[in-house]
Amino acid sequence: MAGLLVSAAQIAASADWLIFDCRHDLSNPNAGRTAYDLGHIPYAIHLHLDRDLSAAMTGHNGRHPLPDAKVFAARMAALGVGSQTQVVAYDGQGGVYASRLWWMLRWIGHDKVAVLDGGIGAWQKAGFTLDTDLPTSTTGDLRVRISSNPAPVDVAAVLANIQTTQFQLIDARNAERFAGRNETIDPVAGHIPGASNRFFQNNLDSTSGGFKPAEVLRAEFSVLLGDTKASDVVHQCGSGVTACHNLLAMEIAGLAGSRLYPGSWSEWCSDSSRPVAIDKLPTP
Repeated sequence: MAGLLVSAAQIAASADWLIFDCRHDLSNPNAGRTAYDLGHIPYAIHLHLDRDLSAAMTGHNGRHPLPDAKVFAARMAALGVGSQTQVVAYDGQGGVYASRLWWMLRWIGHDKVAVLDGGIGAWQKAGFTLDTDLPTSTTGDLRVRISSNPAPVDVAAVLANIQTTQFQLIDARNAERFAGRNETIDPVAGHIPGASNRFFQNNLDSTSGGFKPAEVLRAEFSVLLGDTKASDVVHQCGSGVTACHNLLAMEIAGLAGSRLYPGSWSEWCSDSSRPVAIDKLPTP
């Protein structure tokens, strides 16, 4: 079984791993598939964030609501994932979308999933070629199983937590959006009261494009968390995608057991009765 992260060399040497290309662009939903068609890791299968890793939006369930667990498992089985299949996910955005697939498979009880550290860029830097052929797949036997991983948190629990403070929310959006400035995606600016901020891009090494070393991530998250245990952390972002990057980073750091609020800010702000926090601008 592979670890949380794998290298390009490991993928090249492991012919029995099932690889998924998760590239996506929130501003251009067709960009991921276009990039895949132009060239992908050999035998990789493309997954679309909106169609394969999300359910339909209702206007109140966020921009990337989780699909039904059984529906998602059936989709992955149709693409060849079995109960013993080692899955590897990659993208071209530092693992943002790959980490969503990583989390979702663990959510339904399939722990044999890893992320290509550095994504497709790492594959190309290692000197490996891309392919344009469309792979064929056989049906796997993946089913939803009881997972040892913590269950996701719903909006009711997040609302109650404002008073009970039973867990610490960590928002993965950039500092400007978190503060309620320059909101360009969601109709309401701000953040959930009581949340802390950890921009997911801070998990990455600016030189390699991959995740920072485990000890560095642990030190940085420890400063943010203080005495808060990993099991008392809930991650969120705009729509439950980049939050998975922070969750994966904590796992890499050895801080296991944190949870995800999948609806995130886009679900939270769809109901005007829920409180919104906005950071005050500094006095000139």
